[in-house]
Amino acid sequence: MKKIKKLVVFDLDGTLAESKVAIDPEIAELLNRLLQIAKVSIISGGDWPQFQKQVLSKLKIKEYLKNLVILPTCGAKCYQYRSGWKKSYAENFTKEEAKTIVNRLQQAVSESGLIVEKTWGRQIEDRGSQITFSALGQQAPLNDKSKFDPDFAKRRKIKSILDKTLFDFSVEIGGATSIDVTKRGIDKAYGINKLHQILDIKIRKTLFIGDALFEGGNDHPATTTGVACIEVKNPIETKRVIQTIIACLNMDYKKKHESI
Repeated sequence: MKKIKKLVVFDLDGTLAESKVAIDPEIAELLNRLLQIAKVSIISGGDWPQFQKQVLSKLKIKEYLKNLVILPTCGAKCYQYRSGWKKSYAENFTKEEAKTIVNRLQQAVSESGLIVEKTWGRQIEDRGSQITFSALGQQAPLNDKSKFDPDFAKRRKIKSILDKTLFDFSVEIGGATSIDVTKRGIDKAYGINKLHQILDIKIRKTLFIGDALFEGGNDHPATTTGVACIEVKNPIETKRVIQTIIACLNMDYKKKHESI
């Protein structure tokens, strides 16, 4: 546990919470406890408002928010708490880049033969530093999203087309129905490396926890950074992982003080 005692990085959807659903009270309490003994970061394809809704509104102990770093849009943006949340950086698209990505996304979806009978809200959302295609729309019910593409086959087909037509950008499968496009080289590996610069914490003292560490998943880039990674299936497994981390860190703290 010595190697992970400085920084714990979490994916959001599928890891800390179900897709676009707020973290439950148990996860919130575990995060509050973890923030008291370690640096914590959450990185996801969602934009800043999604973090506010899903996580920050549920964390009631503001005293420890200085230990939390939020990385929206797969690390293309960064927010830190300094008497309020402040943006540290944002790697945004130009208007021309955004237009090109949207056009290529629409072409790739059409070429893939994907047929969606019903959508809930917009399928394509420009988040400034990331453009996201959500097959069922941004507001689709969780039950419908979980059934749409459980083996990722539909989105892998679209991604294979985009890898050829958007080769100047990073294209990753994210969430339950989404494909995320960011500037080339900007993915969760980029976000994690920026974290180490911002917090001055070494790779070997970092742990990443996510549900999409498979190749092509938007958590997979984390595996290329050298950080230790734990794959979880859902927030229930994440709870057990956080409980174990807290227990180990508290034990390590106790041993250090008993030896003094």
